[in-house]
Parts: sequence; C-alpha cells; structure tokens
Amino acid sequence: MVKQAVTAPWWRTPIRIGATVTVVWLLVVGGLMIFERHLIYFPTGPLAATPADYGLDADELRLRASDGVELHGWHIRGDGARVLVWFHGNAGNISHRLDNAQRLVQRFGLDIVLADYRGYGLSGGTPDEAGLYLDGLAMYAAALDAGFASQRVVVFGRSIGAAVALDVAVNRPVGGVVLESPFLSLPELARRHYPLVPAALVRTQFDNRAKIDRVSARMFVLHGDRDEIVPIAHGRALFDLAPEPKRFHTIRGAGHNDSYDVGGADYWEAWREFLEGL
Repeated sequence: MVKQAVTAPWWRTPIRIGATVTVVWLLVVGGLMIFERHLIYFPTGPLAATPADYGLDADELRLRASDGVELHGWHIRGDGARVLVWFHGNAGNISHRLDNAQRLVQRFGLDIVLADYRGYGLSGGTPDEAGLYLDGLAMYAAALDAGFASQRVVVFGRSIGAAVALDVAVNRPVGGVVLESPFLSLPELARRHYPLVPAALVRTQFDNRAKIDRVSARMFVLHGDRDEIVPIAHGRALFDLAPEPKRFHTIRGAGHNDSYDVGGADYWEAWREFLEGL
C-alpha cells in the first residue's frame, strides 16, 4: 500500500514564521537590554597625551564624587578670568580632548577643568547615568575650589556630556551653558538607531528634554548639520524648549566628531560672541 503524504494545514507555516520572528526579536531586544551599558559607554584607559604635550600649563586633579568614586583630571590654566568645566562625550578619555582644549585656551584664555567620568581614563568606578551626574557635580566643585565664583563658571558638554552639563546647570548656579551635539533623550535617540526596540525598554534616560526649561543661565547650542549620530533636529528641538537668553549655531558640514575642525572661523566666532555676552 502506498502511503499518501500528509499535507500540513495552510495556517501552520505563517504561525511558524511568526513564532521565529518573535523569538529572534526577543533575543535581539533582550541582548540590547543586557548589554545596554556597553552600547552607551566606550571608555579607554591609557592616556594618549598630557597637557604638557600641547604646551598647556596644568595641575593634576584627584577628585572624589559624593558616592566615594575617585576621578582623575586636569585644571588647565588660562588667564584666570573664567573657567570652562568640560564634560566630554561617551568615548575615549580626557587626553583625546587636549587639541580642542589648546585652541580654547589660546583663543579665549579660558581656564578648563577637564576630568574623566568614572570608568574612563584613570578614574575609578563603572559608568552609569546616576554616576555621571555625580561626577559632573564633583567637577563643578573643583572649579569652585580653584577660586572661581559660580557666575564665572561655564559648563560645556558635548554629546552625552551635554546631559551632564545640563544636570549641573539645573542643580548648581552657573554663568553659562554650552551644549554641543545634544540629544533630546537617550530613548528618543535610540529609536533612531534601533527602531525595533521599544523606547520604554531603554533604562538609561539622560532626559535633556525634561530638564532644559529649568536652566536659568545664558545658553549656547551648537550642532553639525551632517551629524550622523545625533541628528541636528535633536539639537534644534532642545534649543526651542530652552528659555531665553539663548543662541543656536549650525556648524556647516560638520558631523558628530569633527565640529571644531570643520566649523572653521564661524565656529570660533560664535564661541567668542557667546563668551563676550556673559
């Protein structure tokens, strides 16, 4: 007797495909949640250079955040009139910002407090959102300890550092706020890069949108119009939410990591006008 092949019901194939897609989606989303911190922070340990390599006069800083984590940084000396407390982006360490720091000191005579977040460079600990906010407050305190009055302190944050600068500005008095390539919030930015991941599952917030209207100091927002990581639409939207007085500068042709190189004379002139207006 010849056995006839049994044909599976037509509806089983779509169910199997749907189940497979669901399992794959759950694995991807689960992996992103488990490794979220590694997708946000990209610290490097060894320092590539020191301020002396760039002809800068600097004192080494050993700071302690309020939770006990020890931080390393520099107080780069300018003319002593105003200090820039600098919060860098999510990759590298403070040594990778020295070329930019040199230009700021040479052009504007700024003192600069530049320290690494926890887990970066020679700082201890492991980076996370709450910890970075504590680190920011410790760096701000270092500027006051150096003898600067709060109205002579300008906080400057680039990319994820803009979130730290904003947090300091809403919790401490400052003379000015500079945000370069800021995003509205991390979940909103994640939606662009990982569209299949629900924003509600992103635990790290860095919610600049919720804080920007609480800043009372004069604000300066800069953003490259070719930023491939944080679209300029984020910077413009955040700027629109900020109270006056404020200023926006579009860095023509700049991506996420080449702002001061590509920006040229217009970039530095915008900086000069902001600082002179403080």
